[in-house]
Amino acid sequence: MKKLGMGLIGPGFVAAHHIDAVRRLGDVNVVAIAGSSQESADRKAREYKVERAYGDYRALIADPEIHVIHNTTPNHLHLPVIMAALEAGKHIISDKPLAMNPEEGRKLRDAAVTARVAHVVTFNYRGNPLVQQARGMIARCETGNVSFVHGHYLQDWMTDPNVYSWRSDPAKGGLTSALGDIGSHWCDLAEHISGQKIASVLADLTTVIPVRYSSGSSAEAFSKKDAGERIPVETRSEDLASVLLRFENGARGCFSVGQVLPGHKNDLQLEVNGRASSLKWKQEEQNELWIGRHDQPNAVMAKDPSLVSPDVRRYVHLPGGHQESWSDAFFNLIRDAYQWIRDGGAPAAKSALLPTFEDGYRSNCLVDAMLRSHAAGGVWQKVEYVPASAAR
Repeated sequence: MKKLGMGLIGPGFVAAHHIDAVRRLGDVNVVAIAGSSQESADRKAREYKVERAYGDYRALIADPEIHVIHNTTPNHLHLPVIMAALEAGKHIISDKPLAMNPEEGRKLRDAAVTARVAHVVTFNYRGNPLVQQARGMIARCETGNVSFVHGHYLQDWMTDPNVYSWRSDPAKGGLTSALGDIGSHWCDLAEHISGQKIASVLADLTTVIPVRYSSGSSAEAFSKKDAGERIPVETRSEDLASVLLRFENGARGCFSVGQVLPGHKNDLQLEVNGRASSLKWKQEEQNELWIGRHDQPNAVMAKDPSLVSPDVRRYVHLPGGHQESWSDAFFNLIRDAYQWIRDGGAPAAKSALLPTFEDGYRSNCLVDAMLRSHAAGGVWQKVEYVPASAAR
């Protein structure tokens, strides 16, 4: 089997996990990385043990030994980086959010469909075996009709005002912070597991820390703060939000997101209530799926290849009692992405697990509806989304 070549653009926090997952595949070469300058690219190449480094992403895309581009740049660079990769006919795996706004997201979606290459957005929580188990149980009507979908995604890495990230800069991160960064994950997971689409939203946003102190550089997510002189920067994007949801099938929902909540490290939780039973999954306890019933004792299903559905077994790598992790779920998504790439990126060959640019564009539309709802004073707003089939 021919080895594929991978190149990564934007070697920040999540880049190491992309490289680790690709190396675990065993049949892909990590050819090169590109950074914001030759100096930074060289430094990261040494850190990640990658032989080739580029100070310009266009040179990496032009490298004939690279077949797949991984985009982990800040949000404002997604459009030019991804468009350049698509124009070069290269498969693309992009971090979320796909774009700064729905207009850019739709442009990228349409360009990817036209290019006829594999296009994946890393909504990586889909890669957890028990997420897929829950999705299958709901699809098989084991829970009955879905009536309520709720949960939260809470973090604390931006609690300190001395943490200043490009995510707080609207020119680089867009008009949203917490919703675009982690709310996008929650909404994708809610729709993926429940099988239902969010039709309208009512959002309440706030900025808990309106002034942050910058050292002149952007902090990587979850990194320790750096010392030195700082300047105050006014921040207007939300760091805490709550949203009410209405789904197309009539189900209701709600969720909260925040990145300034002490003690919450990566606290993603999602519960789906059906007429017959409920399912709850917690990212920080990802090897367990809670099953709630009104006429029988509640139960906790452990991640175990002998217990999950046959279609889920390929995502379980260890026997029951052997805990799997965030990086294993990320690997599952990357493995399915590269299988799709080897199959030529044909739509029919895509795994049901994989989130595509269609999902990335839809996520942009969901967040945009929430921003519009809050700006209008907290009123319901419809999700304005045009699927690829209707766009043609």
